[in-house]
Formats: sequence, structure tokens, C-alpha cells
Amino acid sequence: MPRLPIIHKTQLVASSRLFQVEEVHLEFSNGEQRIFERLVSRGYGAVLIVPMLDNETVLLIREYSAGTERYELGLPKGKVEPGEDLFEAANREIMEEVGHGAHHIQLLKRVSLAPGYMGHHTNLLLARDLYPATQPGDEPEPLEVVPWKLNRLDELIAGNECTEGRSLLALYMVRDLFMRLNR
Repeated sequence: MPRLPIIHKTQLVASSRLFQVEEVHLEFSNGEQRIFERLVSRGYGAVLIVPMLDNETVLLIREYSAGTERYELGLPKGKVEPGEDLFEAANREIMEEVGHGAHHIQLLKRVSLAPGYMGHHTNLLLARDLYPATQPGDEPEPLEVVPWKLNRLDELIAGNECTEGRSLLALYMVRDLFMRLNR
């Protein structure tokens, strides 16, 4: 594995309510120097949850996405609040967004979105053995909960309602996990 570049300097170049942009002055092992920009991660991380109503049915949500300026189907997600661990955050988010809690939550994978310029990671979690439970959330309008059969995942992918990469990855991971378990 190559030697990591030397960071000579980091400097904050922009900041908003959600993001900080940092300039990173790097020197690579061959002597080349470059200035990269990156979005700096804030907070305590994020969770994205695959809530399984049963071994065949996932609960998706339809919510407005400002980035694409439309409603999209995806999985419940949110940030980890101070003092929460990943599992508490996941359970809170599914209570807020799909009206269920989970007796069993397991970490599937920690993923990055765009590691070339983003320090943010999302923890993908599987929630099973659901029970009805609600908590007030921070969504500006009620979310539509859409039950979806995992055996119709290809249909979801072929359509254009679900385009978020993290949701798609998590759904494929869970489908494959359940296929292995049911052999």
C-alpha cells in the first residue's frame, strides 16, 4: 500500500448550517503537491435503516428530496444525536419515520458516499422483529410508508422513484443476506 500523503495545512474555506468546506494542502510520496477540498463531517454520524416487516417486506418511505427537487422512495435515515449509539439512533429514526420500533437491530456496513471529497460515513443497519411504536420526528410533513417486497427489488431499481445509492446498496445487501439464510 502506498504511503499516505503528508498534510501540510488545513484551512476552513466555507461553512453553512450543514457543511464545512476545508482546503487540504497535501504532499504525495513522489513529491507532488496539491490542494484538495473536502466536506468535513460534522456531528456523530448517520444511520440508514432497512426495517423488515417480515422476511419478505421492507418498509420504504416516500419523502421530498431537496437535492433532486422531487419525492423519492428510500429507506429511513437520520443523524445520530449526542449521547446515542447507532442502535438507539436507528430505533428512534424508524419510530419517527415508519411508526415501528425493532427488537433486533444489526449493523450491516459503514459506508462512505464520496471519499474523494467527503469525510461523512453512513451506518447501514437491518431492523427486524418490528413492533408498532411512534415518536415525533422533525419532518415538515407526514411521510408515506410504502411496504415493498424484496423479490420486487429489480422492479424498484428499474423505476425512477428510488435513486439514492445508500438505500439501493442496503436493500441489495439485505436481499442477499436473506437469500443465504433461507438456503
